[in-house]
Amino acid sequence: PVRLTISFVGYETINQYVSDCNTPLHLSLKTASQLLSEVEITATSAVNRTLLNQPVSITKLGTAEIRRATGLFMDDAINANVAGVIMQRRTVGAGQQINIRGYGGGGPGPRGVNSNFDQQGIKAYLNGIPITDAEGITLMDDIDFGSVGNVEVTKGPSGTLYGLAIAGVVNLQTIRPEKNKTSVGQDVLLGSYGLKRFTTHIQTATDNGSLLINYGKQSYDGFMQHTASNKTFFNLIGDYKLNPKQALTLYAGFSDSYDQRNGELTEQQFYSYDYSGNPAYIKNNAHSNVTSFRAGIGHTWQINQFLSNTTSVFGTGLNSNVSSAGGWTDKAPFNYGLRSTLDARFNLTDNIKLSGVTGVESQEQYAQILAYPMVTNNADPSGYNIIGAIRSNQTSVTNTRSLFTQWTLAFPYGVSATIGIGASKMHIDLQDKLYVAANNVANPTVPTRFQTSYSGLISPHFGITKVINDHVSVYVSYSKGYRAPVGANIYTPLAGKANTGLKPEVGTQFEIGTKGSVLNDKLVYELACFSARFADKMTTVAVPNAAGTATLYTYTVNSGSSDNKGIELTLKYTAYSSNTGFLKLVRPFANYTHYDFKYSKYTFQNNATAAVSDFTGKAVAGVPPVMFNGGIDITTRPGLYGNITYLHRDEMPITPSGTNIAKSYNLVNAKVGFRRTFFNNYELDAFFGASNIGNHQYYQMVFVNQLPDAYLPGPSKVNYFGGLNIRYLF
Repeated sequence: PVRLTISFVGYETINQYVSDCNTPLHLSLKTASQLLSEVEITATSAVNRTLLNQPVSITKLGTAEIRRATGLFMDDAINANVAGVIMQRRTVGAGQQINIRGYGGGGPGPRGVNSNFDQQGIKAYLNGIPITDAEGITLMDDIDFGSVGNVEVTKGPSGTLYGLAIAGVVNLQTIRPEKNKTSVGQDVLLGSYGLKRFTTHIQTATDNGSLLINYGKQSYDGFMQHTASNKTFFNLIGDYKLNPKQALTLYAGFSDSYDQRNGELTEQQFYSYDYSGNPAYIKNNAHSNVTSFRAGIGHTWQINQFLSNTTSVFGTGLNSNVSSAGGWTDKAPFNYGLRSTLDARFNLTDNIKLSGVTGVESQEQYAQILAYPMVTNNADPSGYNIIGAIRSNQTSVTNTRSLFTQWTLAFPYGVSATIGIGASKMHIDLQDKLYVAANNVANPTVPTRFQTSYSGLISPHFGITKVINDHVSVYVSYSKGYRAPVGANIYTPLAGKANTGLKPEVGTQFEIGTKGSVLNDKLVYELACFSARFADKMTTVAVPNAAGTATLYTYTVNSGSSDNKGIELTLKYTAYSSNTGFLKLVRPFANYTHYDFKYSKYTFQNNATAAVSDFTGKAVAGVPPVMFNGGIDITTRPGLYGNITYLHRDEMPITPSGTNIAKSYNLVNAKVGFRRTFFNNYELDAFFGASNIGNHQYYQMVFVNQLPDAYLPGPSKVNYFGGLNIRYLF
């Protein structure tokens, strides 16, 4: 066969092998630039789906950004490339938390309420299948980030397209097969502290469909005691064109994830480099073990030139067992649902176009939760503790319904107006199945079952966009969203009643911004200024015991708000590009955020022996006021490539009082590699990288308002990784 190479500035080079000169060859160049006029988003009402035309802040990441480091940990890519978003993780590969503009895991909530132990307030999707369950909780322990090839982050309330999404939306897409290619490949990655990842993949794609099969094994010994991790992933992704107007897409994924925990460190431990962990966690063999299966099938139908429909049905079965210092919990939720959207496109006149998306998303989840204390194993007192007598047995049925519609009217001269509204409802039915003889009376005081609903959650969105010369746009927008309470917020058995008076938290955001490409499309930028208010924040009130000497229990109430104002700037500059010289591309990049987040009429009490604290005017805990990331990507024609990145996090309060401060830190990471095609059919990618080159101390996660133990550190010494990816093309 003859090797045909096609290249053009701004596009990815194509290497195609031709064995039959009588067969027509159809090739298309894929853009390699970051032009916002070329990058399309997942869901929009605009006729033009590109980022440039959206009156909202959205960041897209491709494989170049995701794989600047190992490609296994999504927080590496999110933290370096998405201004205004912080992603943390509790272990090497579990307990992921995402904070968008001050709201989310590890954010402003006090201990135990949307703070450290679960992820609420965002919606996350994988190939169109909700990762976020019907209760609004997003668990990512079982997600294979190594198979993700595209990430889209929408910042701000997103109820007109996604329902209960008070802070934003994260859309993940797995790697897609290259068209008209069939290949089998093996990827190997090794790193410090016993990091190993082996991935086998088979992929094929034609004009009528594609199939990708991924199988991965991942393990890590841990840089601290009792922090090992073992994971197995299997993914199958298929697309098939039924006819010119209809297509099917399929996703099925299985994972088995086990991550050890050694607990949070105290401030003294952390800053003295004592990474021995929390003895209570280690004694209880603290861990997170999640086995799950996700599947979904979608159908797209181009009804006519004006209307198209996409409908997906999906289901997730999950079984988890988790232990910590507080005990052991088994949870077995089953979540299923449907999402259907109708897209409309109309030409009202030669110069005015109306387009819209109307849809429904419905989810229902059944879950059983069993909780146990942990006690000494008398057969091995020096070993791990074992599970004690059951102390909680609950089942819950939660369903969420969201109806939404959003329309964009496009006028001449690049002006468009967007208006949308979403309506969401959540219903919770919880039953306590733990038998207590004292409650088996004619008139029991402690409920064993309760139901509550949150309805009428109306989320409007307005936006105006002006596109200038197809390269630059300016926009202004307003949006509103909600987060409903979960069962754990409502049910406190010791209180003697269900806490059904809670209101959903409400978020409103006003944003003005501009984005585009200037200097002959060499400089791509995004600038956003926003003011967001999250009201009716859920906090806790402590109830003392009879003697008034300790906390008997806490319950959740609606308190004040957090008023979040900020500015975000993202820059990417093509300093050099050539199709003939040794250097092919030199592209520096940077992003900067500056925040002023404050509490307003915000009270909290976690300890009954202390007075209720009022944090009005204090800085929101868990968010650095200044963050900066920068770096440079370099590629060459022979196949050599490399990057270097720099990350700065300002100091931040970790308690609402502002008394306790997490110090600032800086990280430098780098990676070099060689990518080349050999013998016509073999593609090779060999690379080597290092993280934390300066040997700086930093935290991987901080538990907000949880003292004395709060810090989960990252490795304080430089750690290395390297890999070899080989693919055979048939």
